[in-house]
Amino acid sequence: MKRTFGLSLLCVLVSAGIFIWLGSGKAAMATVTFNKDVAPIIQKNCQICHRPGEVAPMSFMSYKEVRPWAKAIREKVATRTMPPWFADQHEGVFSNDSRLSQKDIETITSWVEGGAKEGDPGDLPPNPKYPEGWNIGKPDVVLTMPVEYSVPADGTIPYKYFAVPTNFTEDKYVQFAEIRAGNRRIVHHVIVDVRYPEHGNLPKPGEIDPNELRRGERPTDTDGRLVGWAPGEAPLELRPGQAKLVKKGSVLVFQIHYTTNGEPGTDRSSIGLIFSRIPIEKRVITAGASQGNLVIPPGDPNYETKAEFTFKEDSHIDSLHPHMHMRGKDFKFTLVYPDGTSKVLLNIPRWDFNWQLTYVFSEEVAAPKGSKLVCVAHYDNSINNKFNPDPTKEVRWGSQTWEEMMIGYVDYTLDKQDLRKTSPPPVGSSSQ
Repeated sequence: MKRTFGLSLLCVLVSAGIFIWLGSGKAAMATVTFNKDVAPIIQKNCQICHRPGEVAPMSFMSYKEVRPWAKAIREKVATRTMPPWFADQHEGVFSNDSRLSQKDIETITSWVEGGAKEGDPGDLPPNPKYPEGWNIGKPDVVLTMPVEYSVPADGTIPYKYFAVPTNFTEDKYVQFAEIRAGNRRIVHHVIVDVRYPEHGNLPKPGEIDPNELRRGERPTDTDGRLVGWAPGEAPLELRPGQAKLVKKGSVLVFQIHYTTNGEPGTDRSSIGLIFSRIPIEKRVITAGASQGNLVIPPGDPNYETKAEFTFKEDSHIDSLHPHMHMRGKDFKFTLVYPDGTSKVLLNIPRWDFNWQLTYVFSEEVAAPKGSKLVCVAHYDNSINNKFNPDPTKEVRWGSQTWEEMMIGYVDYTLDKQDLRKTSPPPVGSSSQ
C-alpha cells in the first residue's frame, strides 16, 4: 500500500512526446490524445481526489469530465500550481513528492494546443478500482463521535473537542489511520490525539468544554498525536514495522475546527484504523517545535520567529509537517548536529495555507542524541499578502485563521527501541 494518496489536485498526466521516425530521417510528433497519453496519468495521480465523494471540486473520471478543464489544467501544471507541492526541490527527497516532470508538462501542453483530442476508444485503459469510503482500505475499527454537532449558519466557532472512547481491551499498534470528516462543507480540519488511561481523569464521551476541566483533564493534555486531516492531506501510512500506540482503555480526543458558510449544518466525524499485521519494531512519536510568543506588527512584510526541538536520544526522522495560518510566508526545518554542523531538511519558500502537507522522507534521516530541529518561519502582514485578513492589525497566537500559529511537527523513532523483543502487536479485526 503506498504511503501517498493523491495530494494532487488538477494533476494530469503525461507521456513523453512520441516520435515517429520517417524514412527521410526527420521526426514528426504523433498526435497526443486523451485516451492514449493523458488518461493513464490522470488515473495514477489525479483521480484519488478528482472523483465523486472526494475533496476536489470536479471529477476527472472520463474524457467528458476532463475536456472542459483542459486549458485550466494546462495553466495550472505549467505554473506548477498543481499538483500541490511546496518543498524546495534542492532540499530533501520525499516519497510523496507529487511534482510532474517537465516532460509531463510539455505533453499536457501539446495535448491542449493540439485540440485536446479524445483519441481511439481502444487506447483508453480502465479506471482503477478505488476502495469505497476509505482510502486506506477497509479499517479494522471505525470510531465515531458519540454526538452530532450542530453548526450555525453564521458566526465564529471556537475549536471544539470531543472524547471518543476506544473500548480497546488490549494495546493496539496502528499502521494506517484516516479521518473522514462527516460534513466537509463545515469541517476545516480535524486533529485526533490519544489519552492513555494511566493518568486518570479521562474525559467522558461526548463534547468536552476545556474551560471546565482541571489540569490533566484538558483536551490538550494528551499522550500523542495520532493523525490529522485537512483538505488535501493524506491519511497516516507508516512504514512496515512502524506504528503508533493506542493503549487499551485509551480515549481519542477529536479537535475540530468548524467554519460557517451561511447555512446551518451538522457533523459527526469518524476515524478508521488499520492495525499492523507484522511485529512492530519502532513506535512512531509525534512532537512539535512551537512558538506561542507571536507578536506580528501591523504591516510587517517579513516577521521572523523561531522554535526548536531537541532529540534526547539517537533517533531517525520519518516526516515533517509545518503549520501556520494565512499570514504565513515561508517555513524552514534545519537539523543542527551536536558538533555544530547543520543540514536543511525541508524548505517551504512559498507557504499556502490551503495546502498543509506532510513531507515524508524517502529514507529516514538520522538525528543523533543532542541534535536540534530548528524551525524558522516568516510572516507577511502587509497589504502585499492577498490572503491577509487585515494588515492594520497586530497579530498574536490564536486558533482562528485570522490569528496565527507556528508549529513544526516531526514524526520520529528511537534507534534503541525494538518492540519485537517485548510486545508483538495484537491484530484487530473487529469493527465498532
